[in-house]
Amino acid sequence: MLIKLAEVLDTTVSTLLGESISESKVDDIKAISEKLEIINLQLSQRKDDRRKIAHWFLISLCIITIIVLISLILLNSPYLNWDYSKPENAVSGVAFHSFEWLFIRIVLIILIGLIIGIFLIRKKD
Repeated sequence: MLIKLAEVLDTTVSTLLGESISESKVDDIKAISEKLEIINLQLSQRKDDRRKIAHWFLISLCIITIIVLISLILLNSPYLNWDYSKPENAVSGVAFHSFEWLFIRIVLIILIGLIIGIFLIRKKD
């Protein structure tokens, strides 16, 4: 009978009996706050991990760019001595020259951007 009465009045049986439910609300709020604290710690750790990955990715790109620049300088444009009467050499020579020409002109901009990114992403203690 109490259950039907509680359904009609849209309330709980414990409210009809006059039981105090405020203690369970405090426990619920405490449990929710603990769960939120755990979630915040996990999100903070995930953000820190992503920052570290991005930091090392930018450092590796900077190193790769420097290696490519040094290798182009050491190769000293070997395509200049190729026999361009063969179509394969002509196509390869033009592709090599185009890459070298473009890379040398934008390498400084790339390196400056990567170094700025490395300093902006680093962890500040």
